[in-house]
Amino acid sequence: MTGQYVLDLQEVDETQVAVVGGKGAHLGGLSRIEGVRVPGGLCVTTDAFRRIMAETPSIEDRLDQLSRADPDDREAIRTLSAQIRRTIEGVAVPADLAAEITGALARFGRRAAYAVRSSATAEDLPTASFAGQQDTYLNVVGPAAILRHVSRCWASLFTERAVTYRRRNDIDHRTVHMAVVVQRMVLPDAAGILFTADPVTGNRKVATVDAGFGLGEALVSGLVNPDVFKVRGGEVVARSIAAKQRAVHALPAGGVQEALIDPRRQRQPALTDEQVLQLVRLGRRIEAHFGCPQDIEWCLDDDGFQIVQSRPITTLFPVPVPVPVPVPVPETDDRENHVYVSVGHQQMMTDPMRPLGLSMWKLTAMVPMHEAGGRLFVDVTRRLASPAGRARLLDLVGRSDPLTRDALETVLDRGDDFVPSLPDEGPGGPPADGASAPIETDPAVVTELVRRSQASIAALRRDIRTKTGPALFDFLLEAFEEHKRVLSDPLSIQAIMAGMEATWWLNDKLRAWLGEKNAADTLTLSAPGNITSEMGLALLDVADAIRPHPEVTAFLQGVGDEDFLDELAKLPGGTEARDAFEAYLDRYGMRCVGEIDITRPRWRERPATLVPVVLDNIRNFEPGAAGRRFEQGRQAARKKEQDVLSRLRTLPDGGRKADEAKRMIDRVRTFIGYREYPKYDIVSRYFVYKQALLEEAERLVREGVLPEQEDVFYLTFQELHDVVRSHRVDERLIRQRKDAFRSYHALTPPRVLTSDGEAVTGAYRREDVPAGALIGLPVSAGTVEGRARVIQDMAQADLEAGDILVTAHTDPSWSPLFVGITGLVTEVGGLMTHGAVIAREYGLPAVVGVEQATRLIRDGQRIRVHGTDGYVEILSADQAAKDLPARPSS
Repeated sequence: MTGQYVLDLQEVDETQVAVVGGKGAHLGGLSRIEGVRVPGGLCVTTDAFRRIMAETPSIEDRLDQLSRADPDDREAIRTLSAQIRRTIEGVAVPADLAAEITGALARFGRRAAYAVRSSATAEDLPTASFAGQQDTYLNVVGPAAILRHVSRCWASLFTERAVTYRRRNDIDHRTVHMAVVVQRMVLPDAAGILFTADPVTGNRKVATVDAGFGLGEALVSGLVNPDVFKVRGGEVVARSIAAKQRAVHALPAGGVQEALIDPRRQRQPALTDEQVLQLVRLGRRIEAHFGCPQDIEWCLDDDGFQIVQSRPITTLFPVPVPVPVPVPVPETDDRENHVYVSVGHQQMMTDPMRPLGLSMWKLTAMVPMHEAGGRLFVDVTRRLASPAGRARLLDLVGRSDPLTRDALETVLDRGDDFVPSLPDEGPGGPPADGASAPIETDPAVVTELVRRSQASIAALRRDIRTKTGPALFDFLLEAFEEHKRVLSDPLSIQAIMAGMEATWWLNDKLRAWLGEKNAADTLTLSAPGNITSEMGLALLDVADAIRPHPEVTAFLQGVGDEDFLDELAKLPGGTEARDAFEAYLDRYGMRCVGEIDITRPRWRERPATLVPVVLDNIRNFEPGAAGRRFEQGRQAARKKEQDVLSRLRTLPDGGRKADEAKRMIDRVRTFIGYREYPKYDIVSRYFVYKQALLEEAERLVREGVLPEQEDVFYLTFQELHDVVRSHRVDERLIRQRKDAFRSYHALTPPRVLTSDGEAVTGAYRREDVPAGALIGLPVSAGTVEGRARVIQDMAQADLEAGDILVTAHTDPSWSPLFVGITGLVTEVGGLMTHGAVIAREYGLPAVVGVEQATRLIRDGQRIRVHGTDGYVEILSADQAAKDLPARPSS
C-alpha cells in the first residue's frame, strides 16, 4: 500500500525517522519484533506536511519571528505559535492527499475507530524524547474526522510547549517535520506504561509496570493513581494496588469519556502477577531490539497485550564505560557488579565534559576512570570488597562528603551481596590512603615542592615549542607521564595529607577537649602559600590599579566577550590597567570555571570573564583591601591560637594537650596552603597542552580537514592523533558527539552509580536542624545572614557587600568572588574540596552539599547560613528578585 504520502506501518522501520517521524519509525520497528503485537495502521509521511507548509506562504514570516523570539518570552511564543496552529488547521487537506489517506483506511472498514498520533522527526530519539510535546487523539471515527485530526496533529508541532522545548534544545523549527500515525483503536480492559528500567533509581534490572482499567489516558492525564508493580529477575518483588474509582472508555460514536468503575473492581489489581511478568518479558524483547531501556505504552484486550508506543527513556543516567585511551584499561562489560564514585563531586565540577576533556583527564589521572553521561567515575568495587579497604575508603570519603559515604553504605547495607567479599590485602598490598612516614613541619618542604613544579612546567613549555604533527602527540604521551610523576611525588602527597590530617586532628581533639566545633576553620585563616586564595586577593590589586581611572572603569562596563586588553591602552590610565590585567593573567590566566575540562575557555583566552568581578571589587572595596584582608585573617588566626592554648592549659594534663595542639597548629599552617598547589600545577600544564593542540587544530582547518578549530574538542586524544596522521575526519561522529554533549546537560550525575544503572544519592540522616532548614555539610564555621545571590555563571556575577553566594559548585576559579561575599552555599562539595578550603581561608561561613540549593533558594531571598552546624534557613519566603538591582540574568 505504498503511495506518495501514505505508508503502511508494516512498510516502516527505525531507519525512516525522516519520513514517518520518531513515533512512526518505532511503531514500524515494533511490528517487526517476533511475538510483539502492534495495532495495524498507516503513516501520513512528512512529505504531506512539507506540502502543506509550502502551500501556505503566510507561515514563513511567522516562523522567522518565532526563530528570533527569546525562549523566555512566553507571551511572544504563545501568540506566534497559536497563529501558526490556526493557520495550519484552517488549510483544507488537498483532495488527492485526502483520497490517498481515506483509501488506505478503507481496508479496515468505514466505521472503524482510530488513534491519530503526531509523529515528529525530532521525537522519541535516544537523546530527546519530546514526550507530550505534540498531540494524540483517541477513538476518531469517520473519514472527515480523521482528516480533521491529521491537520490538528500537523498544527501540534507548534504548541507552545513544543516550540519552547525546541528553542531550549537549540533545534531549528524548520528542521523538524511532522508525520501522522493513524492506527486501529484498541478498546482495552486495562492499559498503562512499562518502564524496562526503574525510572526513579535508574536500575536497569528492575522493570516498573503502571496499570489501570480502561484506556491509558486516565493514567497519563493523572485522573487516577495506577497500580504499580516492580519486577526483578523474573519475579514481582513489589506491588502497590491503588483504589481506582474512575476510568476512561471509548464511546461508540467516537471520542472518550470518564466512567465510574464497578465498586467490586475498584480494589482489584488491573493485572495479575502472571500478566505482569508476561508484559515485562515482552518489554525485555523490545528493549533488546532497540538497544536501550524503553518507555512502553501497552493495552490488554481479550487477545492479549498490544503495544501502541515505545520510546527511549532519556532521563536515565548512562552506565559507566571505559573512556577510549591509547593504553589498555580494565573493561567493565564482565557481567560482574561494579560500584562507581563520581569524580566531578570530588573536583567540584559536575557539568558534562567534551570527549577531548574526558580523555585528557583520564590520561593524566592517577587511577583508571570510566565515562558516563559526559562525566567521569572511579570504580571502587574492589576497595569496598575487603574489610580494611572498605573501612579506609568510607573514612576518607566520609570526611570529605558524607552524602557519598551514605550512598556507598546504602549499597553495602542491602545484604544482597552486590559487592563481593574479598580478604584483606597481605603485607605487600596497597598502603592505607595517605599513609606514609610523617614529615617534619618545615616550610622549606613546601618551597622545594613548588620549585620542583615550576621547573617541570618550564621544561614542558620549552620542549613543546618545536613539536608538531604526530611528533607532538608522542611528546605529549611522555609529558603525561611526567605530569603523573609530579602528582604522585611521595613528598607532595605527604605534605597534602599532613595539612588535612592536622585539620582533622584539631577539629576532633578541640571538640573533645574544649567542646568547640570546627576550631581549625579559624586557625587556618590566611594560611601562607595558598595559591587559590592569593588569586582572589590579587584581583583586588587589579581593581586598585583601575579605580583611579574613571574612563577605564566606564569602558569596562561596556565590555562584552571580546578581548579588550589592546583597547585599554588608548584610554587615560589604560596602560596601567592593561599591565595589571596582564600580570594577573600571566600568573592565573590558565584558570577558568570547570578547569578540569581542557576544552573550557581559560581566562587568558577570554579575559572579559574577569571584568564583572573587577568592577564589583572597585565598587565594594577601598584601596589596599587585599593586604588588609590577609592581615586581618592572620591576626584572627593568631588570636584564636592564643585563646585555644590558654584554655587547654587550664585542663587536667593541660600542658601536654596544649603542646600537642601547638604542634598541630604549626603543622596545619605550614601545609594546608599547599593543598591547593597540585591543582594549580595540573591546570598550568593543561593550558600548555591545550595551546599546542589548538595550533594543530588550526593547521587542520587551514588544510580543509576540519570546518572549525573547536571541532577537535569532540574527539578523544587518540582520535585527534589519528586525524593528524591521516588528515581524515569523521564529520558524522563529530555531529553525533555534539548532539550527545547537549543532551548530557539535562542529566544530573549521581554521587554513586552501580553497574545496574542505579543512581544512589545518599542522605544526611540528621535530626538536629530546625524544621524547613536545608541540610548540608558544615565546612567553614560561623553564622551569617544576608541576601542570597543564586549564580550559575561566574561571568554574570553582580555582587553587593553582604551578599551570600549560592551556586551549584565552585572550583578554584570561583575564588575571586569569595572576597566580595559574606557566606557560601553550594550543592556539591566536601570538607577538603577547594571551595571549602578557601571559604575557611577567608573566614566565610559556608555550607556545602545542599541538595538542589539553587532551586530551593530564590535569587534575592534573605537566608541565614549556619556554617558551624551545617544548615541554611530561608528567612523571607516572599522577598525575591524584586529587591535586586538591574543586572544580566544569572
